[in-house]
Amino acid sequence: MGQLTAVILAAGEAKRMRSRQPKVLHPLCGRPLIAYALRTARAVADRTVVVVGPNAADVRATAGDGVLFVEQRERLGTGHALQQARAACGEGPVVVLAADMPLVSSETLERLIDHHRATSAAATLLTVVAGRPQGYGRILRQGGRVKRIVEDRDATDDQKKITEINVSVYCFDTRRLWKALAEVRPDNEQGEYYVTDVIGILAKAGGRIEAVVAPDPVEGLQVNDRKQLAAVAAILRRRILDRLMTDGVTIVDPAATYVEDTVVIGADTTVYPHVVIEGPTSVGSECVIGSGCQISGSRLADRVHLRPYCVLTEATVEEGAQLGPFCHLRPLSHVGPRAKIGNFVEMKKSRIGPGSKVPHLSYVGDATVGEGVNIGAGTITCNYDGVAKHETRIGDGVFVGTNSSLVAPLTIGEGAYIAAGSTITKDVPPGALAVGRAHQIVKEGWAARKAKKRTGVED
Repeated sequence: MGQLTAVILAAGEAKRMRSRQPKVLHPLCGRPLIAYALRTARAVADRTVVVVGPNAADVRATAGDGVLFVEQRERLGTGHALQQARAACGEGPVVVLAADMPLVSSETLERLIDHHRATSAAATLLTVVAGRPQGYGRILRQGGRVKRIVEDRDATDDQKKITEINVSVYCFDTRRLWKALAEVRPDNEQGEYYVTDVIGILAKAGGRIEAVVAPDPVEGLQVNDRKQLAAVAAILRRRILDRLMTDGVTIVDPAATYVEDTVVIGADTTVYPHVVIEGPTSVGSECVIGSGCQISGSRLADRVHLRPYCVLTEATVEEGAQLGPFCHLRPLSHVGPRAKIGNFVEMKKSRIGPGSKVPHLSYVGDATVGEGVNIGAGTITCNYDGVAKHETRIGDGVFVGTNSSLVAPLTIGEGAYIAAGSTITKDVPPGALAVGRAHQIVKEGWAARKAKKRTGVED
């Protein structure tokens, strides 16, 4: 039957989104809306064609390689959009998808294509039986066979009572498709050329019209405004969590957990409520993600434990490390195996070596920390001089006392000690003790003398 072509219609203006951004680029669970149609099309088709409107450079860039683009310069309806793709489609069957239908599964699309081929139909359409089909085209049948589709805005009151609806997913015999499409006329309220009219034209010419009912009605949901985007996102999030739980991940409270479609989580990991995991994030096996954590674009190895309310952005955490509660890893932070980052610690563009500890109340920026280092509470790396950022290097086995300020650029040698309360401005040799604090002065009897001055009593 020739190569199968998937045509994705993505040229709509999306006025109801009230946005400067094209509708198909609005984010949905970590991916742009069009990405879901592209993924489904690539799973079933030999060739993918995307119909875009004018000034669609961002859509083209998002779709990426391996896609053919055609432009619909005038937005004259779905039929007109499909006509623009004719030269790119070849001789095989054509599957037509809408870019704003992210819940159509590749399995359902395979069923549609297999049925179309098995019946040698002129056209096979995907339908849904819906309780409240407002806004969708109705399937008109005669003697049980599909005869045509009538759009909601053009339907009579009796036709609007029909619950089987068209969801704008079709498989066509190519030769008959283009001939019928040439006969479509804009005889409707909008003055547009509808793909739906092709069904009636093919049926009138004696072509066989088949329909496959989607197993789950939500597959027919379209996104036309932000309310619909939110409704579809809720369904997709539940699908994501169901998939993770099937694969061995414990989601303590699915209703209070947000995981995007781009996330991978290993088996036997437990995710507690109010966690957000987004972007291209991977979480290993046997991890614990405590309540309130937010992880974006990061990689966590096996057996990592995040206590509650950790925030990680573009960070890497190696096997067996413990973080939190209330720590913040900014981009390019790297926590080594078995290391510990405690409460109210902030890291930025730094590496913490294996088994090292930054237990609490510290800032580590632009630093490289070796193995087995202990950094005391209140320690900060002073990495910014008002003009440029500078690096701090801390060797293996260093002990940094509490409330120390390490003024970069600075190197602290292996096994060195930094006395508590020190401000260190010069490099420290290996094994040395560095003390950088003011000399302590004790004035005995000072408090009593001050009290007498307040009361005016003199000796």
